[in-house]
Amino acid sequence: MAEKSQSFRDVLVWRNAHAFTLAVYRCTEAFPKHELFALTSQLRRSAASIPSNFVEGFRKRTKPDKLRFYNIAQGSADECLYQLILAHDLRYADTAELQADLERISRLLQGYINGLERRGT
Repeated sequence: MAEKSQSFRDVLVWRNAHAFTLAVYRCTEAFPKHELFALTSQLRRSAASIPSNFVEGFRKRTKPDKLRFYNIAQGSADECLYQLILAHDLRYADTAELQADLERISRLLQGYINGLERRGT
């Protein structure tokens, strides 16, 4: 049986989501200034919401509470994916690598959720 993580920092999903968020912040630095309070802000907030909601869910005691926050993280990942597509289509940045990273994070998150659902209370 795998040892239970003592901190959210121990979890691969969080580590990858945090690195992704940092990469989004770096990428959006080059966006046009007129997007600062629009797409730049929205993309940064949705990216940061993924690890943030994972952390909040990690601390919750009950499975339904945990799953609620992990599901919010999934929604933020989907929102973020659309914004990366939009930024790419607007030619603000080549976001293909970020999109691939995010799809890997989404799969990791889904695997984490599936594992939680299989475990007992």
